Amino acid sequence: MGFKCFGKNGALQKRKGVVTRVLPFSKMSAPGGDTFSDAEREKVEEMEDSEEEQEEMEESDGEGDGTVQARVYIPGIEPLQPGEELEMDQTAYRLYHHCQTGAPCLSFDVIRDDLGENREESPLSMLLCAGTQAETAQANRLLVMRMHNLHRTRREEGEGEGSESESESEGEGDEQEEKKPALELAMLPHYGAINRVRVTRVGDTPLAAVWSEKGQVEIFDLRPQLDAVHDSAIMATFLREQQKEATPLFAFTGHMTEGFAVDWSPKVPGRLATGDCKKHIHVWEPREGGSWHVDQRPFAGHTHSVEDIQWSPTEPTVFASCSVDTSIRIWDTRAPPSKACMLSVSQAHSSDVNVISWNRNEPFLLSGGDDGLLKVWDLRQFKAGRPVASFKLHSAPVSSVEWHPTDGSVFASAGSDDVVGQWDLSVESCDPGTEAGLPTLPPQVLFLHQGQTEVKEVHWHPQNSGVLICTALSGFNVFRTISV
Repeated sequence: MGFKCFGKNGALQKRKGVVTRVLPFSKMSAPGGDTFSDAEREKVEEMEDSEEEQEEMEESDGEGDGTVQARVYIPGIEPLQPGEELEMDQTAYRLYHHCQTGAPCLSFDVIRDDLGENREESPLSMLLCAGTQAETAQANRLLVMRMHNLHRTRREEGEGEGSESESESEGEGDEQEEKKPALELAMLPHYGAINRVRVTRVGDTPLAAVWSEKGQVEIFDLRPQLDAVHDSAIMATFLREQQKEATPLFAFTGHMTEGFAVDWSPKVPGRLATGDCKKHIHVWEPREGGSWHVDQRPFAGHTHSVEDIQWSPTEPTVFASCSVDTSIRIWDTRAPPSKACMLSVSQAHSSDVNVISWNRNEPFLLSGGDDGLLKVWDLRQFKAGRPVASFKLHSAPVSSVEWHPTDGSVFASAGSDDVVGQWDLSVESCDPGTEAGLPTLPPQVLFLHQGQTEVKEVHWHPQNSGVLICTALSGFNVFRTISV
């Protein structure tokens, strides 16, 4: 099932047993690039205006005879009743920000920067590339975003509570203004909704592979947009001169239909694999001069739409794919395309297999399907056709999965039930049925993040430790929990 169309915030932290609270999110602004409609801007202003009201409500919590008692909320088990809403407890988050880009983004990817690895110190910054799904084909954009000045939550930074003098309050107001998060946004017009975006670097050149509803895959050089989001003078020039439709470095029209599956090889710079909705997979080989050779012979094996592709993190010629035909297949490009399928599980899930992720540290493949199941496959035992672990958390199709970039036992999942889960396979429980009074959650569930509408994709940031980014109809969430 291709998650083609888009049709309040809260979280549950299992180990603490706390319920989350819906609070206004940190608003980011895009200097020189306002992408909001009047209605959207009014909504944001209403969120800002409600912040003071929410703080007053917080101060009054627990006072009087009408106290509302917080209790643990388990998604999919106990539906919200009329008049009830989730509330986010900021103590469950080390970092939490929310932003919108105008039209929602179906897919995005993280652009690596040169600011270092394993970053912990606040404020954080990050670069993202995303593609919109606007109401009309002409209104779509290929976006490069620079989010910066991302500070931790106030409680994580150790800011105290209680009464303050007027001067202290004024000082805190100035400090909060300095800590206001910011978003620089460089947009290029793109005809057609963008189904999926994946980013890589070939030498010093950042490249984006874009699958769109036009039925072709395009490669774009992101340097002009990256320069713009780092320099206000360049941004001004970019806004004047770069608002015509983007011209790709290369485009492949041989798929003859649209698709979703695309992945860059982590072992061979510029090598790419793409899969379409008519079961075909093509492998691209880079050439000198910024071009590619695409083998016109498709890799044969799947019988329905190819939903996702993942290159092996260790073998340069090996990749995996999953499909609506319920199968997962392992391929080796050294063989002819018609004979390249080396291993397969024909009934990996009971229905469409939507997404897969290849563990960078262990020989594990993670899959998520329309059946709402998450399955872990040991590639050393793949021939047996049985997963080494299977989990049921999501009450709707799984839309995204990704292993943690450095911790081989941790992964994230997202589903059409608008739940984002953090998992740790190293967690064991002798009696999971009684732990923390949460009998329905697998013990490996660390954290449940909620509140976004129509969640589509989730990625760990490879350089900012423990940070997750999610895109949804309601915008982007950037957060780090107390669990990871």
